[in-house]
Amino acid sequence: MRVIGVDGNQLGVLTLGDALTQARANGVDLVEIAPNATPPVCRLVDFGKFRYEQAKKDRESKKHQHANKVKEIQLSPKIDPHDLGVKISHAVGFLCDDMKVKIALKFRGREMAHTEVGFEVIGRAIKEIAAYGHPDFTPKLVGRAINVMISPLPRNKRAKNPHQDDDRPAAPSPRKAAAQREIQPPPPASAQSDGFANNAFSKIEAR
Repeated sequence: MRVIGVDGNQLGVLTLGDALTQARANGVDLVEIAPNATPPVCRLVDFGKFRYEQAKKDRESKKHQHANKVKEIQLSPKIDPHDLGVKISHAVGFLCDDMKVKIALKFRGREMAHTEVGFEVIGRAIKEIAAYGHPDFTPKLVGRAINVMISPLPRNKRAKNPHQDDDRPAAPSPRKAAAQREIQPPPPASAQSDGFANNAFSKIEAR
C-alpha cells in the first residue's frame, strides 16, 4: 500500500506490517483513504481529527450545492402589500440558506402600458432584502417580464435569519403543563374547607 506520512509527504509503498509500525511510532492511526487505487492509499493520521476534517469538507460541499440552487418568486404589478411581504419572507429564507433568488414580475394585458409600476415593485422588494442579498445586475425588462437575480451576502455581512428561533425559553406544552399541575401538593385541609360555601363535612365535624 502507498502510505502518506503525518506531514503529508509520501513514505512510499509499504507492507501492512511496516505501515502499522510507522503509525505506532508516530502515535497515530493508519487510515485507508483511497481503497480503489492501485496500490491502495493509506494515511498516518489521528482518526478523530481525520473524521472532523471530513465532516468539515462535507459541510462546505453542501454549502456550494445550495449556492448553485436558484429559487424563483413571481410578482405582479398589482400585488397586495401583504402578499408582497410573504414573497419577500420566502426570498429571505432562501438567501439565508445560501441559495440564489430570481425575482420575476410579469405583466398581463394592458399592464405593459405602465411598466414603471412594475419597476417600483421590484425596487421595493430589492430594498426589503438588501440586508440578505444583492442584485447581480440591474432589473431588466425582457418581453413581458422584469427579471433580476439576487445573490446571498456572505454570512459575516448578512443580517440574522429572522426565521430562526430566538433564545427565549419556549412555553411548556399543554401536556407538560397538565403534568406540572398534577404533581403540585394539594392545599391544606383548612384551606379546602374554607374555600367552599356548602361543605358537606362541616355538619359531621360539628357533631
